[in-house]
Amino acid sequence: MPESPLPPGSTIGILGGGQLGRMLAVAASRLGLRSHIYSDEAGAPAFDVAAASTVGSYADQDALERFAGAVDVVTCEFENVPAATLEACARVMPVFPGPKSFAVAQDRLAEKDFIGALGIEVAPHLAIDRLDQLKAGLARIKPPALLKTRRLGYDGKGQVMIRDKAEAEAAWRGIGEVPAVLEGLVLFEREISIIAVRGRDGAFKAYDLTENVHQNGILAISRVPAPNSLALLAEATFIAKTIADALGHVGVLAVEMFQRADSARPGLVVNEIAPRVHNSGHWTLDACATSQFENHIRAIAGWPLGETARHSDAVMTNLIGADVEKWLSLAAEPSTCLHLYGKAEARAGRKMGHVTRLYPKT
Repeated sequence: MPESPLPPGSTIGILGGGQLGRMLAVAASRLGLRSHIYSDEAGAPAFDVAAASTVGSYADQDALERFAGAVDVVTCEFENVPAATLEACARVMPVFPGPKSFAVAQDRLAEKDFIGALGIEVAPHLAIDRLDQLKAGLARIKPPALLKTRRLGYDGKGQVMIRDKAEAEAAWRGIGEVPAVLEGLVLFEREISIIAVRGRDGAFKAYDLTENVHQNGILAISRVPAPNSLALLAEATFIAKTIADALGHVGVLAVEMFQRADSARPGLVVNEIAPRVHNSGHWTLDACATSQFENHIRAIAGWPLGETARHSDAVMTNLIGADVEKWLSLAAEPSTCLHLYGKAEARAGRKMGHVTRLYPKT
């Protein structure tokens, strides 16, 4: 591992060429750092803003090692990077965050068990590997409940609601009969998240608490600060720091949580973590001196972490599918920051960009 901070002119290697990789590359450029994007998708959006790019399979060990040899540190824009991909890069160059962060976040069961072992509350859950286990599990975690695949679930994918025990078999088929987690529903008032960053030296900072609204399993709107959240900020920050320290995490870590609706048991329940820059932190690009993207680059490069305080209140709205066609009118709105991701085709459910509307800080 490099002991000294990477100097300007160094190259950040980014696995993944989507919008998060694109915004990481732009942030790196502000610091005088170059970016090299590795993606299995030709014409990936991040290629447009990177100094170098490689199209290759995430299973191509030789190509990955050549990529790692051409950069000074490797990071990822998505959490489902195959372990073998990370190992191939790590043989040549340091990879941040480390493999433990990805191993935990890639498996919903491992994630819940890891977080629960830290004394942090998660939803009641059971491991499910067979249909008979699911049927038996519904006697312990009573419907309504969620059946979620252990791996490769995001934006509402890989999960089925079970409202009655009679739906067990259909739900099992619905997720593809793969290893799963049966999760009890948490009665919550709202969904919130906190974006935190941890440096190579263990330094830690967190942004303000964000309130999130999802539509069809996809994040639609993020508001910051989350209304009436001051009492929760310390708890959320403690949760994020506890998880980041336990993982030995380096870089940005997002923690998604439920604010419990039960007044007799107030507080937060962790839903999931993401060991990367996160959609619910996009508002930091415009409402903070140092965005989550720049702080991730600073962390993995060994630089001091930047300020996380916001100078404005903000509402971030994702532009999903045909929403992007409003770009001209959005560009004309005062106090509105438009970010388009350079994707060639607008499809239903595809994130094409976002807008952040700024307001005086309250």
